[in-house]
Amino acid sequence: MAKGAVDQKINRLRRIEGQVRGIAQMIDDDRYCIDILHQVQAVKSALVKVESQILKDHAACCVSEAIATGSPAEQKEKFDELIDLFEKVKR
Repeated sequence: MAKGAVDQKINRLRRIEGQVRGIAQMIDDDRYCIDILHQVQAVKSALVKVESQILKDHAACCVSEAIATGSPAEQKEKFDELIDLFEKVKR
């Protein structure tokens, strides 16, 4: 994975980390619940974006490499990983 892509994900995660700390402070400050919930939704949305990018990277790199090997075992392993991930998301 390219260094720039890694940096981008790390920067996003650090922003999310700051948002989560902000939410904790809002709760500590007894801020209005709806304001807190808006911030929680923003964090969830930001995490979904990072998750999506990581999944795209996985498909472009790891899955495509398994396909290129021509190894049915490696291809099945990567396919099973994706299925397991999607099943966890549905729960």
